[in-house]
Amino acid sequence: MVPLLPIYLRKNIVNTRQRLLDKLEKEWREFRDSYGGLSDPELIRPGVVGQWSIKDIIGHVTTWEEETLKHLPHILGGGRPPRYSVLYGGIDAFNAKTTAGKRKLSLPETLRQQGEVHARLLNLINKIPEEQLGGETRIRRRLRLDTYSHYRKHAAAIWKWRTK
Repeated sequence: MVPLLPIYLRKNIVNTRQRLLDKLEKEWREFRDSYGGLSDPELIRPGVVGQWSIKDIIGHVTTWEEETLKHLPHILGGGRPPRYSVLYGGIDAFNAKTTAGKRKLSLPETLRQQGEVHARLLNLINKIPEEQLGGETRIRRRLRLDTYSHYRKHAAAIWKWRTK
């Protein structure tokens, strides 16, 4: 028989998923607020980050959520995702390729895809074993890099552009 964890440890484990979801939701909301209220022409205007528009940034963030969806089950199974340097020549090359591909989508398609992918991500997080969501697990690291810290980075870039 497995001994029960002390109550203070059980409480921390039980709250891990909710704390992660709260953090993710906060950063997601701030990312979306960074471009909230802008007109369609403003959302598609290049030059926010390099030649990227806000629409490109939204597509880029969605791509990384898609990568998370693709790789989390593999990581949960004990595997390691392939290296971007091997598959694409590096993360910058991957970003350039995927952003160019998503540039073909209309603004409504980009926003629809963003909502669908984000909902799938939240659904997956709710299925991951709680103990994998805290601390510095490989799952948590991937989530941090591909989601909430990524949202924050791009929200800051958009706010900077908006205040020029």
